Amino acid sequence: MEKKYISIIEDNIIFRENLAAYLQQLPNYFLLGTYDCFETALTDFKSGNHPDIVLMDIGLPGKNGIDGTKIIKQLFPKTELIIVTVFEDSNMVFEALKAGACGYLTKSLGLPELKKALDDLEKGGAPMSNKIAKMVVESFQLNHEDNTLSKREKEVLTLLAKGKTYSAIAEELFISKTTVRTHIRNIYQKLHVNSKAEAIQLANEKKMI
Repeated sequence: MEKKYISIIEDNIIFRENLAAYLQQLPNYFLLGTYDCFETALTDFKSGNHPDIVLMDIGLPGKNGIDGTKIIKQLFPKTELIIVTVFEDSNMVFEALKAGACGYLTKSLGLPELKKALDDLEKGGAPMSNKIAKMVVESFQLNHEDNTLSKREKEVLTLLAKGKTYSAIAEELFISKTTVRTHIRNIYQKLHVNSKAEAIQLANEKKMI
């Protein structure tokens, strides 16, 4: 696997240093930079040090992580952003996803689970803590007629809502784990990628958020 460059935007110095120390041990990832606020990170990114992946908190001093995600995706659309935060509020999760984040992890997640999340991202998945994934799924009105989700996507969501793992879903639906990750990522992307304004309006009208 080609080595990926990662930057951390986190104002909690202890968590930031622990995260940095762990990432530096991973052979397939290179820690490009750590920052205590979005503004400093953005200046560095614009100078040419923009990473492949950004791990970013929401509750940052100055511009928050959701606004920061929007800006980074506008300037560097190929950069993948994973929110790593203490917030478990459904509105926060959806706002982050609509802003362009590809994943949402809580800080209670163990560091080995972070490695798995990064690997899932590389395989086309949408990394999420189990608790967050279940909350997002339950926020969808699965029984509501919704033409934006395919039958297979609804099946995957229903199983995820029941607490099934990617492996268990793959086994039950006779598909690969990679396909499961792709379905989940597509579902999240439908909230914000193709015609963002229409997707948000549709989500509100159907009480998906």
